[in-house]
Amino acid sequence: MGSSVPKTSAILTLIISISLAVLGVWIAYNIKMLPIEASQNSPVYDELFKVLFIIGTILFIGMVAIVLYSLFQFRRRAGDEGDGIPLEGNISLEIFWTAIPAIVILFVGLYSYDIYDRMGGMSPLMHHENSSNSNPLDQKIWGGIGSDSIESSNTDNSMVLPIELTAMQFAFIFHYPKGDIITGELHVPVGKKVSLKMESKDVIHAFWVPQFRLKQDVIPGQPTVLNFTPTKAGTYPIVCAELCGPYHGGMRSNVIVDELNEYDNWFQQNAKETI
Repeated sequence: MGSSVPKTSAILTLIISISLAVLGVWIAYNIKMLPIEASQNSPVYDELFKVLFIIGTILFIGMVAIVLYSLFQFRRRAGDEGDGIPLEGNISLEIFWTAIPAIVILFVGLYSYDIYDRMGGMSPLMHHENSSNSNPLDQKIWGGIGSDSIESSNTDNSMVLPIELTAMQFAFIFHYPKGDIITGELHVPVGKKVSLKMESKDVIHAFWVPQFRLKQDVIPGQPTVLNFTPTKAGTYPIVCAELCGPYHGGMRSNVIVDELNEYDNWFQQNAKETI
């Protein structure tokens, strides 16, 4: 009789664990919590989000269920004035609640690193070709999320749209070297690789487009590059995600992803130079 109780408990624990895992997977894949995917990086990021959401769902529901069960099962009964059972030390339990979180954290860390690397976060230092009399700081451009080493890869540079971003309190200014266009909104064609060179004129800002799943700090004195390919036409918010001053909350703009013919029309209407 005594040996059957632990066996029953183990089977019940296994069933509950499997049920929680299935529930977590179902919720992650059937409840839409993220904005639409609008860049090539979005599906990669969403993989990580789903894994973290599954783990979080299992832990949250499991712990809440244990707490509610404990509140009911081990509550003080009417007329019970005695102390609780003096329990201390349970090596098996301590190993369990130390090993499982350690394995989960190690897995999440390694998987997050892999996702970060696949999104270009571990790209090596890239060099930007400038004239010899240019500012030495302009010779070094640091890669970030989305920076897939365009300049050092086999990508045809003619297929890349270069844009310069200047961030300042409290606005984003975009400059298109081809056409010499200056605008407060970012216009890009769908399906076209964009290389966004970013620099701040004052404090640290951040360029964040939730639909692109991309965020890159814009740092004074240290140009950074963000490379991305939009995949869905539409208008998406650009948000400064670093506290940059009293009007930080109003530092917003838009990225307008046009179909190719619409972008060409916009470019021809605004270009100062004939390409």
